[in-house]
Parts: sequence; C-alpha cells; structure tokens
Amino acid sequence: MGILEKIAEIEREMSRTQKNKATEYHLGLLKGKLARLRAELIEVKSSGPKGEGFDVKRSGDARVALIGFPSVGKSTLLSTMTDTEAAVSSIDFTTLQATPGRWEYNGAVIQLLDLPGIIEGASQGIGRGKQVVSTARTADVIVMMLDATKSHLQRPLLEKELEAVGIRLNKKVPNIYLKIKTGGGISYNATCKQSELNEKFVYNLLHQYRIFNAEILVREDVTIDDFIDAVVANRIYLPC
Repeated sequence: MGILEKIAEIEREMSRTQKNKATEYHLGLLKGKLARLRAELIEVKSSGPKGEGFDVKRSGDARVALIGFPSVGKSTLLSTMTDTEAAVSSIDFTTLQATPGRWEYNGAVIQLLDLPGIIEGASQGIGRGKQVVSTARTADVIVMMLDATKSHLQRPLLEKELEAVGIRLNKKVPNIYLKIKTGGGISYNATCKQSELNEKFVYNLLHQYRIFNAEILVREDVTIDDFIDAVVANRIYLPC
C-alpha cells in the first residue's frame, strides 16, 4: 500500500469516528500517523526532479507568494505592481510556471512570485499543485487571492492544501521545547495546565515516531495538533 492510500485510509477512519472526550485520544494518535505520512510524502516528492519553471532564484529582501485557484487575478496583480509581463487570460491555468516580479516599497526590494492556480488535492500531487505548495514553503509571506464572485469555501480549501504540506498560516510557533537524546528515556513536564495534552499521549505519540529518549517542556496550553507539529518538526509558520 502506497503513502497516498495509507493517508486516504486514515482519513476515512477519522471521518467515521465520532468526536468526543472518549475518542480524542484515539483521534490524536491517528492525527500523528497522518502527519508522519504527509511528512514522508513531502520528502518523497521534494527528492525527485524539480518541476520546470519552479526553481526560481530568491532575490530581494523578502519573497511574497501569490496563492489562489485558477483565474483569480494573480497574474494581473503581478503585472500591475511590477514591470513583469505575466500572461493574463480568462482561461484557467494560463500560468504554468512560477513567474517572479520585483516590487520596491519604502527602500525594500520585494520579490512577488505568481504561482499557478492550485486545485483541490494539490497537496497530493493533483495537477502541478505539489510544486506550487512546495514553492510556497520558501516564501516569507503568502498573499491568498480569492474570487468574490465564487464559493466562500475557497479560503478553507486553500488553507487545507497548505496545511497538508506543513504550512501554518497566521499561527505562532507553539512554545514547546523538545530535545531528542541518546538515552535516559522520556522526560515530560508542563509549566501550566493542559486542556488536551497529557503524559500518556506524549509517550505514545513519541513511540509512534520511534522516539524513546527525549526531553519535553511545554510552556503554554497547547493542542494535540501543536504537539504533533513540534514532533514532526518540518512546519513552516507564515503570515498570510
């Protein structure tokens, strides 16, 4: 069974499981498995050949990635704000590669990156979505463009695709100290009361990741998802 099939199987099990106090521990471990598989998927995809036109050299003081579904105006915005002539059309998927532009603002040089429109399932490789969301991980800021005449679900769908490749939008890094050691077992401490996290879950999740020696200090009330992110350790936190 491949990684995508395993991901789909876990997602089906999670959708069948009722969310309540009795099942949150089981769901948490399923989330841990899902995060591990998605991290493996990112590594497998990024180890292959780069998509043509996506390996854009970084320049300027900051990189801003324009993200959205096809034909929402990303290329128009790039052409308006920079000297770059981006292809503009009412036809979907006019932009087929990453198109950079240079924008100067108050003495700062900002690289605007017009990325091809993504579709649902992009994080799993549908269309050229895998390259798009992977390139978005290299940005300092994401500008999410939406079409006001279309479904209000655009934003949550885009957030879901970015979340799946480890991009956390408008979130701060959880205040969790985690150091993997060579011996001594697992030491877990929290400086404040935890509403979701507990020692049993911490131990079982770490064992799931084959971590048997570690020091953990949680300095704020965090969610199970926050702790999984700290363990996976490949998350990118970006303003959007």
